Amino acid sequence: MENKKSRLLVTREGVSYVLPFIVVTCCFALWGFANDITNPMVKAFSKIFRMSVTDGTLVQVAFYGGYFCMALPAAMFIRRHSFKSGIVTGLTLYALGVLLFIPAKAIGSFAPFLVAYFILTCGLSFLETTANPYILLMGDRETATRRLNLAQSFNPIGSLAGMVVAMHFIQARLSSLDTAQRAVLDDAQFEALKQSDLSVLVQPYALLSVVIIALLVVLLLVRIPRVQQTTRERYAPFLPAVKRLFANKPYRNGVVAQFFYVGAQITCWTFIIQYGTRVFMAEGMSEQAAEVLSQRYNIVAMVLFCLMRFVNIWLMKYVKPGRLMAFFAAVALLLLCGVVFVGGRVGMCCLVGVSACMSLMFPTIYGIALGGVRQDAEVGSAGLIMAILGGSVLPALQAMIIDSGVTFLPAVNVSFVVPALCFVVVMLYGLSQSR
Repeated sequence: MENKKSRLLVTREGVSYVLPFIVVTCCFALWGFANDITNPMVKAFSKIFRMSVTDGTLVQVAFYGGYFCMALPAAMFIRRHSFKSGIVTGLTLYALGVLLFIPAKAIGSFAPFLVAYFILTCGLSFLETTANPYILLMGDRETATRRLNLAQSFNPIGSLAGMVVAMHFIQARLSSLDTAQRAVLDDAQFEALKQSDLSVLVQPYALLSVVIIALLVVLLLVRIPRVQQTTRERYAPFLPAVKRLFANKPYRNGVVAQFFYVGAQITCWTFIIQYGTRVFMAEGMSEQAAEVLSQRYNIVAMVLFCLMRFVNIWLMKYVKPGRLMAFFAAVALLLLCGVVFVGGRVGMCCLVGVSACMSLMFPTIYGIALGGVRQDAEVGSAGLIMAILGGSVLPALQAMIIDSGVTFLPAVNVSFVVPALCFVVVMLYGLSQSR
């Protein structure tokens, strides 16, 4: 009998999915890059435009708002056309959003950047709504969650590249003037400094557009099999599919768990900069040096996230995915207690450790939730992508706690109660699905 390892990728009905898997997996790396070059931009835009942390999180609102708004239209588009059409559309919107950074810089205000982020993530929403269910459908149902974890393993590689670019080509090259020094500049000085910093910020995005367009050309030349025509019946009408999905308890609860998981992930990766900056400035560093060192810790966190993704693919051969996810959610909860109550470099190391715990959660929730809804995979995928809205809502809540100036503990420490509560939800979902 064929073992599970050999069934991760198969040739079904005379159609090979190996090359499509490789091409589609490149998209996972691309949207990982977009996510993690964006997280440090909350702090960068706050400095460039002299805004509060809460105002800076509008970057995340625009970014994850695009995911939310485009997920259902993307699902309807894919059902009418094909997975390949969905990926092509996603890459086109992604490239358009990135290119809009150039006129946004020329205008010199914050709002055009928010529009660019929104369009960019409309493209990412198309990509994720398409790629995740397509990976699940490429092989045997028994190995679908492991196969998605394998594809998602290349997502943190892109994320790591995004962090490195953010640290070395954006944060390190921005003006060394801290927030307080910028506040006393007159209008002419501020405008000159702002334009200089925006030029630094836009350059990596301009180069990213070249990479996206190159992958788009490759995709147009590669044959992507139409799974719906070879392995499934024609799709049922849209509204009955929605009703079936929300009558499915594992799926319905999976959407809720995904909302809170993405919120936890983005809060931990966004505010590690604020947390580390406070810790290292307390040791006597300048604000810019503290930010750069914090980003290095963030890169270590992403390396752990990436390595643990491969470890978890192996562990899933022996431990049920839901049970494994519940265990790591519990560990993340304990580590966040260290972040809140211990603080300092110990708290920073705890925050880095949380990333190792998060590595399996997104694809595992995705795989479990869609495990019994293959007929409605595109619509189900849209619901799970819409749950990425948690990455918009919960960072704003955490930023409000930081700006509130809580005094009994450092406000940035207290703010990590938000992801801690999120991991409680993920843990409960994992336990409910491990039986």
